[in-house]
Amino acid sequence: MSGPASTPLAAAPAGPTAPQRSLLGRVSKLWPLLPAILFLGVFFAFPISTLLYLSFFDDSGAASLVNYQRLVSDDVYIKVLLITLKTAGWTTVFALIGAYPVAYLLATVKGSTRNSLAVWVLMPLWTSFLVRAFAWMVLLGRNGAINDLLMALGIVDMPLRMIYNFTGVMVGMVHCMLPLCVMTMLPTMENIDSNLVKAASTLGARRGEAFWRIYFPLSMPGVAAGGLLVFITSLGFFITPALLGGAGETMIVQLIIFQVNQMLNWGFAGAIAVLFLVTTLVIFFFYDQLVGLSTLSGSAHTGKRGIIGRLGAWLGNRVLGVLAVTCATVGRLLDAILPRPSQQKAPRAVSRGVLWFTALLVIVFLCVPAFFVVPVSFTQEAFLNWPPKGFTLKWYDMVFASHEWLAAIGRSFLIGILSAVCGMLIGVPVSFFIARNQFAGKSAVLAFVLSPIIIPHIIIAVSLFYLFSQISLVGTLTGMVIGHTVLTIPYVVITVMSVLKNYDVRLDQAAWTLGANRLKTLRYITLPIIRSGMIAAFMFAFIISFDELTIALFVTGGEVTTLPKMMWDDALLKVSPVLAAVASLLLLFMTALILLSEYFQRRGKRRAR
Repeated sequence: MSGPASTPLAAAPAGPTAPQRSLLGRVSKLWPLLPAILFLGVFFAFPISTLLYLSFFDDSGAASLVNYQRLVSDDVYIKVLLITLKTAGWTTVFALIGAYPVAYLLATVKGSTRNSLAVWVLMPLWTSFLVRAFAWMVLLGRNGAINDLLMALGIVDMPLRMIYNFTGVMVGMVHCMLPLCVMTMLPTMENIDSNLVKAASTLGARRGEAFWRIYFPLSMPGVAAGGLLVFITSLGFFITPALLGGAGETMIVQLIIFQVNQMLNWGFAGAIAVLFLVTTLVIFFFYDQLVGLSTLSGSAHTGKRGIIGRLGAWLGNRVLGVLAVTCATVGRLLDAILPRPSQQKAPRAVSRGVLWFTALLVIVFLCVPAFFVVPVSFTQEAFLNWPPKGFTLKWYDMVFASHEWLAAIGRSFLIGILSAVCGMLIGVPVSFFIARNQFAGKSAVLAFVLSPIIIPHIIIAVSLFYLFSQISLVGTLTGMVIGHTVLTIPYVVITVMSVLKNYDVRLDQAAWTLGANRLKTLRYITLPIIRSGMIAAFMFAFIISFDELTIALFVTGGEVTTLPKMMWDDALLKVSPVLAAVASLLLLFMTALILLSEYFQRRGKRRAR
């Protein structure tokens, strides 16, 4: 029998085979990773690859290595790279030294005290990089507040030179990096069981020896993660060195900006970026070999180490051993001086007092520019100076009467909120999946998701500018949100993974056994418990976006001006107290926001009880 009725049966398409169904099943299980991989692939990996690709062509468009020949033939670029590495290295050393006692104090005090101290530690993040740099310019200047104080106390006979040199750059950069370093170390230190140190003490170890042999090695993942984030972030700095340093403190980022903005030489800018990127990746490779990529989320390194990692572990154990022996020697000397049985708590009281004193000194250092900015915003003079002269509100009136300032502030808040929301929507599923699953290529996926932190922001900004110029996204709100979301995703992933590391999954399992599905368990069990960590991730992403200048310098195109971009432009033309007024308003708003968030968290905990 022939006819159309028999045709469909003969032509029916075959269904997916068993291997195809298996592949589809594995891909469907990876859906939490797909948005992040696609987004970062399109707006991060592709534009950077394009910029690096351009470096292999000359001005006529022909394939050539002329840009790299120029890079190698002139030793100025290698010198600037070495200056950049030296500046970032010393910034990391000083930031780690200053951040460790603060993070240790925060990790070992009560919750209410910790929250109060954290507000002061995070205060620099609520003041623009630009305003902080200008505050240090006035404080460290020849006739600045610090020199005036030193001369009044008779410590020096003539003003010290603390600005437009390496000292000024160190002060400004360490001040910017300390909060990031503290908050990166803190999750690891909070997870260390205090009973371990107590157990060592009961077994005869002195307090200092117990700290160096037990607590300090356990805190090293947080120290390593904080050091890497500070180092990589410092490599991409250009605001602070440009304002507080001299010609001898030129950073390589400034050369890239000059080639793009002034010379319009994309090929040579790409070649410098390649040199910069290769150096950064080599450093990151050694970091991964020594301590492991997982430490960026506050976890200990559990992966396999190569010969470099084993060598680093051996060297680290030798250093810790020397510290322990030194501490034991100091402990014996203290035992010989201090009475023992009748005043057993004296060493502990002394050590806690020294810790508090040291940490408070660091916190005062963090708060100095903010305390300086507020009084200066009321000065009657037309420029930033200390001490402020008179009292006036005209600078605040100028801010509220200016459509440009209000529009920039509103636009920055909008971009910050949208970028933080997008970062949470993309980053949180990735965090849950990586933290709770073992799968092939897990380390590679984590490295890719965190790579916007590893790659200096200037390379991301220039790459996005080139891409957006091809698709008409320069000078648009969409382009700004996309660029900022690229930067916020890794910070969200790190923060949420650190929170999930301490989450007891047996709570979820108990909910499942009682009949709750995964969605209800997530909504009623998981998210309420980790709510404070989620809020912290959102706030972190918002602050990163709100104060981001590098992306704004390129992607705004002079049309969608954000607050950091407007402050930068205004600062280049004049240094007026309007900047201080804007910074004071932001400081007030951010403080109120943090305190309100803390109030609702405490209220929620009381209701939960």
